[in-house]
Amino acid sequence: MSSCTRLLYFVKHRSLWTHVRRNVTTWSPVGAAFNAKPQRRPNLVEKNVGLFGVTELSCPAGFQAATETALRNTRRLVDKVISGPSGVETVESFDQLSDELCKVADLADFVKVAHPDPAFREAAEKSCIEIGTVVEKLNTNVELCNSLKKLLENPDTVSQLDPDSRRVAELFMFDFEISGIHLDEKLRKEAVALHVKLLDLNNEFLVNSHQPNRIARSAIPEHLHLHFASEGSFIQVGGLHADSPDDLVREIAYRIYLYPNADLMKCLEELLKCRYKMAKLVGYESYAHRALKGTMAKTPETVMSFLQLLTDKLSDKTAKDFTMMSNMKKKLNPLNAELMPWDHPYLSGVLRAERYNIEPSLYSPYFSLGACMEGLNHLFSQLYGVSLMSEQPSAGEVWNEDVRKLDCHFTIRGGRWLQETGQYQLPVVVLMLSLPHPTQRAPTLLTPGMMENLFHEMGHAMHSMLGRTRYQHVTGTRCATDFAEVPSILMEYFASDYRVVSQFARHYETGQPLPKSMVARLCESKKVCGAADTQLQIYHSQPQNRSTTEILQEMQNKFYGLPYTPNTAWQQRFSHLIGYGAKYYSYLMSRAVASMVWKQCFVQDPLNR
Repeated sequence: MSSCTRLLYFVKHRSLWTHVRRNVTTWSPVGAAFNAKPQRRPNLVEKNVGLFGVTELSCPAGFQAATETALRNTRRLVDKVISGPSGVETVESFDQLSDELCKVADLADFVKVAHPDPAFREAAEKSCIEIGTVVEKLNTNVELCNSLKKLLENPDTVSQLDPDSRRVAELFMFDFEISGIHLDEKLRKEAVALHVKLLDLNNEFLVNSHQPNRIARSAIPEHLHLHFASEGSFIQVGGLHADSPDDLVREIAYRIYLYPNADLMKCLEELLKCRYKMAKLVGYESYAHRALKGTMAKTPETVMSFLQLLTDKLSDKTAKDFTMMSNMKKKLNPLNAELMPWDHPYLSGVLRAERYNIEPSLYSPYFSLGACMEGLNHLFSQLYGVSLMSEQPSAGEVWNEDVRKLDCHFTIRGGRWLQETGQYQLPVVVLMLSLPHPTQRAPTLLTPGMMENLFHEMGHAMHSMLGRTRYQHVTGTRCATDFAEVPSILMEYFASDYRVVSQFARHYETGQPLPKSMVARLCESKKVCGAADTQLQIYHSQPQNRSTTEILQEMQNKFYGLPYTPNTAWQQRFSHLIGYGAKYYSYLMSRAVASMVWKQCFVQDPLNR
């Protein structure tokens, strides 16, 4: 968290839309800011304010300084909690303690993956590890825990807590309990060591799960080399090429990219063993039992019941979807007609496009980035009384010239007054999206899928931006994982409703609105192969004494409907195993909740505040 008012928005594009033409389209300030390159005037005397306005972060070495400051303040707050009287001040100090660490850790967590400078990324990674280690030690600090226990076990002090303070105090106690605070000193140290080891394994898996695989050029037909990156006598495969119309390109990419990497598989196996050992050490039946405590689902049994119910409901429709795909493949390639896992994404897209004529290039001219931002601005103004305003970043505040900075002007009530400043600590949020570059003749133009993704991610952003909780420990997306996706998925419904889309979708040159029939076709097309697409997300397994590949093979054959491909390891590319370990069902459960919210609150009038 930070005390500044900015919402930061990040897009990847480098070139400038400079073509001058007689253009009948006029944009609001927000739309214009995102459809044109900002005019950056170098000011040699302007002071470097540091990344996100954090003065220490004007250079990579500043991460160490920021970390040391946070740890100094942490020690002071720990002493204050342990020596101070019990009461609401205890909860406030715990929250402040959490905030001191999160302000650096969250920022570093982002910079280590997003900053173009390797020195910044390396410094941020060191800060993440250092603060992560301290957090795990604090979660097994007996004196710190006793001060909270003393508060919660005293009926007189508990009765004086407001509901929010009591809930936050219970959540902090929950953190102690799942970290092994009840263990003796030797086992607590073992728990900390396991946590620290998990931090390292998580990072190793995340980094390497995105690395390309390579194969000798001679192993691939020469006419297909142009589809892949070259590295001397090798071809690099860095993704699944799922949208390629060439069956062989998709198959090669699938088999090579998912080919088991011994080191990565070893890391994953070690990570899962470490999770299981940690869960058993602190008293849980499995990692899933520990991870799901505090979520909406609460137990693995509930998750399995939910997913099995979905599977049962979807099975007939999924079979029909695969039959349609199979028929389409026979039509496109009669000599190689068997439906395989690498066909699903491509063929479902072909079916949608054929049935509803939703070629993305027909839609993109209506979805310029500026138009979409105007749409979001209008929607938030109607629903929340919030408007967005573009602002010029200060020197050193952003990490790339493609970053856009927005102020959020709130016309709503609420907020928490910080004791020390008398102000509410407003959040800073980043949206990081891969979008097309603008050209000489056109601004950045989004496909319908990109537009929907922008709305989805902005749902996360507004969840955090509009949160006005008293405590940062429970603000915005700091909530149960299986609820965190509800606001973002809800935004997808707005992005598919003509009453919303008609407010902003207009041709970047002519200003003509997107025809209602095109929006209707787009919405209908999403139902094509929808069951198979949903079924693809239904993967959840109990811990077993088998390899992850054996488990994957059984799950795929049982739940998916397309055969497992030998010598592939899809799980080694599934980076959600880190952030969503035992919780990947969250997307589906959040979608169910978002659907209920939409039907009960917005289906009659999507702009009803």
